[in-house]
Amino acid sequence: MALHWKLVIDSANAAALADFWAAALEYEVEDPSALITQLLAAGHIGEDAVTEHRGRRNFRGHAAIRHPDDPFDQTSGVGRGRRVLFQDVPEPKSGKNRLHLDVHGGPGGLTELVARLEGLGATRVHEVDRGPAGHWWVMRDPEGNEFCAA
Repeated sequence: MALHWKLVIDSANAAALADFWAAALEYEVEDPSALITQLLAAGHIGEDAVTEHRGRRNFRGHAAIRHPDDPFDQTSGVGRGRRVLFQDVPEPKSGKNRLHLDVHGGPGGLTELVARLEGLGATRVHEVDRGPAGHWWVMRDPEGNEFCAA
């Protein structure tokens, strides 16, 4: 039986990075506000565990995005399919990623994809053109995490 998984990305600002990646992948930012309200009311968490971002309550230092077509729990807002979780860590990013995402463009092609990602806050690092073997851009998200746009 296949296991469920999610990708977890360390960050300096989980909510902001979730916003970037949700826009980049056309995913949805998860909304745990109903769960947070329940946990606060039951005394399971305190207000110090909660922050607000874009008018919604969120767990401090955490944010997640999910594929819009995948099922999710109505109470917690947690996706039950393709998800990416962002968690704040105290140390800055150092060195090259050992794991990265490849973002594939749609009908508009690579030029349009790269321009859209730059408009969201990504930066180009270098172009790779291997002819029939592939053409892509190595890019960085707003916190410097490398990814490829193909």
